[in-house]
Amino acid sequence: MPLTLCPIGEENIIKRIGGKEEIRHHLENLGFVAGGIVKIISASNGNIIVNIKESRVAVSKEMASKIMV
Repeated sequence: MPLTLCPIGEENIIKRIGGKEEIRHHLENLGFVAGGIVKIISASNGNIIVNIKESRVAVSKEMASKIMV
């Protein structure tokens, strides 16, 4: 299921990252890797703020839809 469908506050394990190579590489640089734990902090206006690897990162809805948990 894509990250965009996960409820706020629930921790999820990243299964895979989809999309083009450049998008996968960008998300990997932000800390989104398979096996990592991600938690949605808030969502508004299509942007999602997540907690990953002790950091808060904002991603667009389009990017979040490429992250499968």
